[in-house]
Amino acid sequence: MAQLRQEVDPGEAGLDPKALDRLDRRFAQHVDEGRLPGFLLAVARGGRVAHLTTYGHRNVAAGLPVETDTLWRIYSMTKPVTAVAVLQLVEEGRLSLDDPVDRYLPEFADPQVYESGAGTEVRTRPAAGPILIRHLLTHTAGLTFGFYYRHPVDTLYREAGLESSVPPGANLSETMNVYARLPLQFEPGTQWNYSVASNVLGRIIELVSSHPLDEYVAERILHPLGMTDAGFHVSPGQAERLAEMYGETEDGGITPIPGLPLRGRPRFLSGSGGMVATAQDFHRFMEMLRRGGELDGTRLLSPDTVALMTRNHLPGNTDLRTFGAPTHQERNNDGLGFGFNVSVVIDPARTVAPQGLGTYGWTGVATTAFWIDPAHDLTVQFMTQVRTKKLKVFPELRRMVHEALVD
Repeated sequence: MAQLRQEVDPGEAGLDPKALDRLDRRFAQHVDEGRLPGFLLAVARGGRVAHLTTYGHRNVAAGLPVETDTLWRIYSMTKPVTAVAVLQLVEEGRLSLDDPVDRYLPEFADPQVYESGAGTEVRTRPAAGPILIRHLLTHTAGLTFGFYYRHPVDTLYREAGLESSVPPGANLSETMNVYARLPLQFEPGTQWNYSVASNVLGRIIELVSSHPLDEYVAERILHPLGMTDAGFHVSPGQAERLAEMYGETEDGGITPIPGLPLRGRPRFLSGSGGMVATAQDFHRFMEMLRRGGELDGTRLLSPDTVALMTRNHLPGNTDLRTFGAPTHQERNNDGLGFGFNVSVVIDPARTVAPQGLGTYGWTGVATTAFWIDPAHDLTVQFMTQVRTKKLKVFPELRRMVHEALVD
């Protein structure tokens, strides 16, 4: 089993060791203060890992440390993997970005758009056009999440048992029927709203490929890239390496909470947030993207397709704050566009934290993150396992990594 390791000194890679030490000490402080259980941070330039830090615990009560082979629930960092799977099928001519979703899922025919009202008084009208595959990849389909608590359609999702995006006990196919009978928040293509869209893509992958989602991803992405630990569940032999999941307490501390159940193959295979991976696994996925779709002689996508995936697809080159639904009209979305299941920096002068033009990546709800900065040939991943709102990890992390760039 391969583990991530440091390959080059920071100075040789154009990184300031003192700045990286400040970063490590800052995040170690979060652990020592009981705000994070532990973390792994890896920074690479030109594909070579120049900084690798593990600190704290993967299981606090058991005293088990974070190690380079620790397994992490990556949650929404699953979405870019799903996008790659879809784009493989597009390259093979088995799927088109402009295909209507109801070609594969007839239950999505004749979508209805929210007009007014709430609860049993909700009024809808027929959508002007169909939901397309590209709408799902860009989260502009009009779908939503039940946990937003911002819109009457969010309430309808919760009433349909979708507080956590899937009805209890349902599989992927059964969940599509629930999504499809709910109204859209807006006309497809007219706003951005982060949503259950990648679960719909997961079901379409199954139908087009004639393989369950986990099998397709394993055969076409994980195995070719040598992502030997990644998948939609953990084996008995992997279980001891899986990090404990934590939640935030009222005083800013942490406490164990239920996490994504990964013991045994799940009934619901989530293309939105169902995967687990080690740092080595995700490093290889990032390297494939950084290198334009190829790694170690294995090509998953063409360079043009990777470029398409990682450029802004919001109309008029707008950003997430401008084009987003009200839930997303916040400062953190300034200067960020959106590609296919990744955010994209379109205006570095407006982003909350310094980032190079064209930087793309995504995060997970357990405070995991990755980004690829083509302007600086930089890749970064941060792994921990805590749901937190009070601790603003990502802007601080991005700023401190950027400060370490020497050239």
